[in-house]
Amino acid sequence: MSTSLKGKWVLITGASSGFGAAAARAFGSQGARVILGARRVNRLVTVAAEAAKAGSPESIHHPLDVSSTSSVEAFMAWVRTHTRTLDVLINNAGGALGLDPVSTATDADWEGMMQTNVLGLLRVTRAALPLLTDTPGSLILNIGSIAGRVAYEGGAAYCAAKAGELQITRALRLELCGTGVRVGTLDPGLAETEFSKVRFKGDEARAAKVYEGVTPLAAEDVAEAMVWMANRPAHVTIDEMVIKCTDQAAIHKVNRQPR
Repeated sequence: MSTSLKGKWVLITGASSGFGAAAARAFGSQGARVILGARRVNRLVTVAAEAAKAGSPESIHHPLDVSSTSSVEAFMAWVRTHTRTLDVLINNAGGALGLDPVSTATDADWEGMMQTNVLGLLRVTRAALPLLTDTPGSLILNIGSIAGRVAYEGGAAYCAAKAGELQITRALRLELCGTGVRVGTLDPGLAETEFSKVRFKGDEARAAKVYEGVTPLAAEDVAEAMVWMANRPAHVTIDEMVIKCTDQAAIHKVNRQPR
């Protein structure tokens, strides 16, 4: 049994590309009204148009930098001019910066990852909660990573940030018990988006090697899982979902076919 997302308000952060953009299209195809936020406004314009073309009756966008409290507050003030309630909040903004060991990693990369993946998630959730608690069966869906569950070399700060996302999700689940607000995390493994290109500061050749010989997840695979989680009946919460491509059994166990 599932519910209907038609006409529901879905707010997506980090919506300019990757999982966020795919989610905008996927929820739009279900007839949801989507609210999109990200720093790259020119891309938001395109994604909003794609969501509308997919079937969204209302697809709106506004600049959002989750690393800035003032930006989050301005964004939510704008959201309130369109709706007083939210049905789904997808905390998707985040990402990795660098793959350096602790001995040589930089403060700038560490701080960037903590600001977006951890503090940004907290800021947006805090600001959006008043719009969610008045909506029975509303959902906070945080996008994590298998890196939050298993550490790897060069990933100390990113793994810590995504472990933080996981524990924030679990804490929110406890804090909001009894309010009717559902809280869950969706933790993908190897997925081909702009993730590696951003991590490696635009080095496309290095980013491409991450996916060599593998059929990774696509952004659309992850977005489909988001829609499924959001589409459960109000009394059903998917607390935690891990999704990986078949070629990846674990972070360090990937089947790569020679080309």
